[in-house]
Amino acid sequence: MGKSKFLRVKCKCGNEQIIFGNATSAVKCLVCNTELGRPTGSRFELHAKAVQVL
Repeated sequence: MGKSKFLRVKCKCGNEQIIFGNATSAVKCLVCNTELGRPTGSRFELHAKAVQVL
C-alpha cells in the first residue's frame, strides 16, 4: 500500500469503519467479524473495499 494512511473501508455487510492502512495484525469488521485485511510481510493486504483515504 505504500505510505501508511488511515482508510475508511466498507465490509460486505455494509458496515463502514476506519482502519490503519499498515496494521501489524489482522483487522476484522466490528459488526460481522469478517476479516477486512491482514499484514503480509512488509505490506497490508486489504480484503474490503476502500471508500476513502483519510
